[in-house]
Amino acid sequence: MSADARVGIVANPASGRDIRRLVAGASVFGNADKAGMVFRLLAGLGAAGVERTLMMPAGDGLSSALRRQLVGRTGGNAGAGTPFPALEELDMPLSSTAADTLCAVDRMRAEGVDAIVVLGGDGTHRVVAKACGDIPICALSTGTNNVFPEMRETTVAGIATGLVATGRAGPGALHREAALVVERPGAAPDLALVDVAVTRERFVGARALWRHDKLCELFVTFADPSAVGLSSVAGMLAPLERGSGQGLHVHLTQDPARVQVLLQVPLAPGLVTKVAVAGWETLERGARVALAADGASVALDGEREIELRGDDGATVHLADGPLRIDVSAVMEYAAATQATSSQPLSS
Repeated sequence: MSADARVGIVANPASGRDIRRLVAGASVFGNADKAGMVFRLLAGLGAAGVERTLMMPAGDGLSSALRRQLVGRTGGNAGAGTPFPALEELDMPLSSTAADTLCAVDRMRAEGVDAIVVLGGDGTHRVVAKACGDIPICALSTGTNNVFPEMRETTVAGIATGLVATGRAGPGALHREAALVVERPGAAPDLALVDVAVTRERFVGARALWRHDKLCELFVTFADPSAVGLSSVAGMLAPLERGSGQGLHVHLTQDPARVQVLLQVPLAPGLVTKVAVAGWETLERGARVALAADGASVALDGEREIELRGDDGATVHLADGPLRIDVSAVMEYAAATQATSSQPLSS
């Protein structure tokens, strides 16, 4: 067991609060709820023997709500008997943009964290995956379209992450996820964990993507028919398991003469709409596909990030993504090993 296990925590205060609260039926995920999730996460991490955590500072009341809960615990009002790890907020400037997350993850890597717990939606996890390298992430859902992260009780997620950080998680604890890499000459590569979409909306604008009538291309790393968001389009066409080693490329159209399939899909929470499909094919790992749509923009995991101008040589391909902690596999291993051992989770 590692004597100096360290875990990073990225809790995005802006997740679950984008424009889809206005244009669809998505609910608001409050920062008091997120603070409670982090509090319970710390309890699980401490029970598994983690002694130190490093957290990205968060505005909008998240950090202050968490501090109040921790003060309540030290006063004997919460978490009695639970060995909480030390919580250190990173000393860093905040811009209230994705740059905060990138900076925080870079700092966590420099500090040598053994795992990073992420509370956010697909977009937050995408940004963490860009910077975390091979540090495993525990993906927890607090966003809008939550296809990549899971809805889990954070106490259990904390225990599982702590077992990974202390080297007691066993085989099958980590899975290598896939990613879609977007490349353009003269620009740094970008990536998506779930889907890349090309839309004829010219500008990034409010970023969140919810209009189906402008979509022309869709690429996915996996296709789950029970998902919400763009990946549900691919899921209704040709379900594709996570980790299969392949992706899917879907051609969308607004031309009635080209329509092969007309699907009714949940494009956002509370927003069910019809999407016209002109065709689709398997996307093999490493195969580069050109994105040649003048006056369009590219959405990564549901958020517009790149504006295309002419044939600028943009391509997308399927590649290796981050290591993700399989909470169920870790807890099953813990149950099996504890059945023959009297050693508790924490010593």
